[in-house]
Amino acid sequence: MKATMKAMLVEAHGGPEVIKPREVTTPKPGFGEVLLRVRGCALNHLDVWVRSGIPGIKLPLILGCDVAGEVVERGEGVTNLATGDKVMVDPGLSCGVCRECLSGEENLCRQYHILGAGRNGGYAEYVCVPAVNCFPIPDHLTFPQAASIPLVFLTAWHMLLTRAQMKPNETVLIVGGGSGVGTAGIQIGKLFHCRVIATVGNDDKAVRARELGADEVIVHSRQKISEEVKKLTAKAGVDVVFEHVGPAVFTECMNSLAINGRLVTCGATTGPKVEVEVPRLFMKHQTIYGSVMGTKREMFAFLPYFEKGLLKPVVDTVLPLADARKAHEMMNERNHFGKLVLDPTM
Repeated sequence: MKATMKAMLVEAHGGPEVIKPREVTTPKPGFGEVLLRVRGCALNHLDVWVRSGIPGIKLPLILGCDVAGEVVERGEGVTNLATGDKVMVDPGLSCGVCRECLSGEENLCRQYHILGAGRNGGYAEYVCVPAVNCFPIPDHLTFPQAASIPLVFLTAWHMLLTRAQMKPNETVLIVGGGSGVGTAGIQIGKLFHCRVIATVGNDDKAVRARELGADEVIVHSRQKISEEVKKLTAKAGVDVVFEHVGPAVFTECMNSLAINGRLVTCGATTGPKVEVEVPRLFMKHQTIYGSVMGTKREMFAFLPYFEKGLLKPVVDTVLPLADARKAHEMMNERNHFGKLVLDPTM
């Protein structure tokens, strides 16, 4: 094993330009950990927020929460993995011993944090992760495809099925259908026999959203979301809104909800504060849910659907590790559909 490795390091908060190539010490796996040779690391908006400056995140830091790779070294106490195993990583890290963790709700652990945010992540040749967070990669998937699964599908599964309790034959509005989590939401909605309406930013993304399974698509750059929803639902509204954008669309999302409708949100890419019309909320018996990540139990639940080809990762572009800055610029431009992935072996 090399004593040092190539990594893309954030040493100060700012724009994409703060991501710098560095030669750093190759980590050693601790008790219960494995060292992975990174073969794919997918980008997420969390990477952008950490780079820009989330309070409490200490720098320098290697970003990257969605990792797929090969086990190259095992720490003491690891019995579930062997050298050479190909795995994808559940990026949620928790204490493992509190009431929430032992109840299978580790995403509610008070010490919960995410790979690449609370500790060094996958923008590197190697990364150390807990062995219990590693899941086998289905044989037919590439490493970049596998890296595109964990965070977005965990998040979307938890939002739609655990929090919003989505049921077959309901109508679901997937906001940002071209994003990583949006492409996951479209597929999960169709998997459970719902009518899926997706919003996207342009016509090219509209075509791809329909190919992915969306029944109807709203191009939010030129169409008002709530008005289109009313047209598509005979004014009834949707049963579930899947939201991760924040104030830019929140009012439109609330105005799209049916009586007894549920809005579930996991993000705030356009800002932290929204306004809610409280009388409308209670008079229409509506519910707003917050949602954060998901659990290992849920990952075990959805991975068989990838084995059967019923769920599929959506990869837009694979870039070399050295192009991490370019990948962040592409994230900012929002022209991609699905996931951007870094491959340190390119």
